[in-house]
Amino acid sequence: MPSHGSLTKAGKVRSQTPKIPPKPKRNLVPRVRNRREYWIRQRKAQGLPVPTIVPPSSVPRKSAS
Repeated sequence: MPSHGSLTKAGKVRSQTPKIPPKPKRNLVPRVRNRREYWIRQRKAQGLPVPTIVPPSSVPRKSAS
């Protein structure tokens, strides 16, 4: 089955497109940020160590009951 266009030109446009720098990272959504800050406040109140970078998976979610 013949293809439309030749495979020798595959990727031509992408390779010719100028590389632009990525946009700077945006802040977190307020709901996520508040949840993370609450988790940090709770750990400080309990006297537990608070990691410098809090990954999203370390903040426990409420269980569906």
